[in-house]
Amino acid sequence: MEKVVICPGCGVKSNSVNNHLDEVFNASKACRELMYQISYFTLSLQDDYFLHQLAVDAYAAQHQGNKTKPISTAFGLIGLYLINERNFTGREVQLAHVAFANKSKIWPQFSAPKEKNWLTVKDVVEGPENEREASIKKWNNSVWDAWKIEHKKVATLTKKYLGI
Repeated sequence: MEKVVICPGCGVKSNSVNNHLDEVFNASKACRELMYQISYFTLSLQDDYFLHQLAVDAYAAQHQGNKTKPISTAFGLIGLYLINERNFTGREVQLAHVAFANKSKIWPQFSAPKEKNWLTVKDVVEGPENEREASIKKWNNSVWDAWKIEHKKVATLTKKYLGI
């Protein structure tokens, strides 16, 4: 029987028979299913820009919590920073993540935003399909905006390891 399930990470409300939590992220399984839909879409694009990375980083930053590894949140925020502040492409962010992984194995903790007035993966899935690419970029930007309390910390971390 379906019931309303609320994602603990992003706050998405979904009707689902599965009210369990994801094992990797601070997310409901119903929310994770929405992310799978977006992943199928972004990976099918096979674009040089690599839009998929924007969705991955936005999702990771929104679903920080006790189960989430510090590297997931750090990489999500670093990706958001590089896209929104440094005009990187998704492909360049992916390469930056590889460079980061080779330089450090210890990742800082970040304080989740109190105000979660952001777009979510559900907004992208439920939006018009012909606007999905633009919606992913707006989602990415809205998550970065919500994390403004940590912008300086992310910029400092990026400068330390990438020199930018």
